[in-house]
Amino acid sequence: MRACLNLYIIKVMATIFSRIIAGEIPSYKVAEDDKFFAFLDINPLVKGHTLVVPKQEVDYIFDLDDEDLAAMHVFAKKVARAIEKAFPCKKVGEAVIGLEVPHAHIHLIPMQKESDMLFSNPKLKLSDEEFKAVAEAIRAAF
Repeated sequence: MRACLNLYIIKVMATIFSRIIAGEIPSYKVAEDDKFFAFLDINPLVKGHTLVVPKQEVDYIFDLDDEDLAAMHVFAKKVARAIEKAFPCKKVGEAVIGLEVPHAHIHLIPMQKESDMLFSNPKLKLSDEEFKAVAEAIRAAF
């Protein structure tokens, strides 16, 4: 009984990103290694808008230990380079914002102009097929 209660508590406490990593919630995955997971933002500012998250459930990015924080940025750089190849842009912007999901995450956003990074901009509405094509383009660029 105690084991079931502990499992229930773990399931209830898992963030939506942890549930995505575990495969409980579908996502458009673009990259993964033993510590990090990258997938498309389902409310993208532009095509290619990707989230990079640690598999370790940590709310605040600066609560990661130094080694994991550095590794997360190295992983994000690899993803950003693939985004640049798949969606030619002037730069891939990086933002660490968001209080709605208590799980550290980095937004990688292909930019033609600085205003592409404004989170108050209208979000794109993409079909499932479009999301799949975007994810495949980034994966193929690795």
